[in-house]
Amino acid sequence: MSTDTLTSPVTAQPLHFHATPKPVSDAGTQAWSVDDVAALFDLPFSELIHRAQTVHREHFDPTEVELATLLSVKTGGCPEDCGYCPQSVHFDTGLEAGKLMGVAAVREAAQRAKQAGATRFCMGAAWRAPKDRDVDAVAELVRAVKEEGLEACATLGMLNEGHAETLRDAGLDYYNHNLDSAPDFYGEVITTRDYQDRLDTLERVRGAGVKVCCGGIVGMGESRRQRAALVAQLANLAPDYPESVPINNLVKVQGTPLADQPDLDPLEFVRTIAVARITMPRARVRLSAGRQQMSEAVQALCFLGGANSIFYGEKLLTTGNPDVAADMDMLARLGMQARRA
Repeated sequence: MSTDTLTSPVTAQPLHFHATPKPVSDAGTQAWSVDDVAALFDLPFSELIHRAQTVHREHFDPTEVELATLLSVKTGGCPEDCGYCPQSVHFDTGLEAGKLMGVAAVREAAQRAKQAGATRFCMGAAWRAPKDRDVDAVAELVRAVKEEGLEACATLGMLNEGHAETLRDAGLDYYNHNLDSAPDFYGEVITTRDYQDRLDTLERVRGAGVKVCCGGIVGMGESRRQRAALVAQLANLAPDYPESVPINNLVKVQGTPLADQPDLDPLEFVRTIAVARITMPRARVRLSAGRQQMSEAVQALCFLGGANSIFYGEKLLTTGNPDVAADMDMLARLGMQARRA
C-alpha cells in the first residue's frame, strides 16, 4: 500500500463525539477543518517550517526539550488486533507476555530515569481495558513514581467509569490514549475497537481533571489528507487539544501486518510535526516511536518544526530507541538543553 494513496475502499466509522466551537485566542484554539490542515501540509517546506517555528517561539523556549522515559510495566498478551503492535496475541512476533511489575522494580526504574535527566515517567500496560484491581495496582505504581519527584503518565487502554479518578487521586499527571489515525483510516489498522471507544476514554480522562497525552502513528499507509484529518481531530478535541501530542513514526515489527509497509518520506514526518505545532501551539509535541530509524538531521528538522519532547532511554515498551549518551550528544551539538523539573 502506498504512503499517499489507498488501494482498498475504507468506510469511516460513525462518531458521536464532536468538538465544540472554541474562542480564537491563539492559533490552536480555533476549529480546524481538514481542508485547512491539509493546506498547511501543502505549504512549501520552508514556509511551513518558518510558520511552525514562529508559533513555537511564542509559547516555548526553542532550545528546550522535555525528556520522557517510557517503561512497559505489563508486556504482551493484548487481545486487540492493532496492526502495528507486537504485543497483540493475534500476531506471532516472538514476544512473551508478562505480569504487572511490582512497586520496587518500577521505583528503581523511575530513579534511573530521573538520574539520566528525565522529568516525565510514562508507564504502559498491554490491556484492552484494565479491571478495577488492575487500576488499583497501577495507582500504587503512580504513587511510587510521584515520590521520586517525576511527572507520572500511564497508558493502560480504555478506561471505565471511575478509573481516571482513581489514577488522578494517586497523583497521575497525564493519561496517554492515542487516536492512532484519522477516523476514515482506522478500520484499516484495527478492528477490535471503534474510534468512538478512544474518544470516550479521552472524555473520561478530561472529566477527571487529568491531563491528556494523545497523538497518532504515521507511515501506516495513510494518505497525506488522512494525516491532516488525524491532526484536525486532535486539534479539535473539546474542551481543548491535548497538553501532550506524541507523533509516532511506524516501527515495522516482523510478524505484524504492517511489517512490510513502505517507509514514509522523512520530510513528510517533519511536515506532520510542524502542522501539529501550528494547530496545537501550547502542546508538548513529542518525537516518539521510530526515532531510532531517523537521522540526526531529520530530528533536528523536527525540533526546528516545533517538536520539544522526546522519549528518552534505550527502549520504548518493546522496541528500540537511541541510547542516552547518543541523545545527549545530539542535543549538545544542536545547542539544546533538557527541560528542568
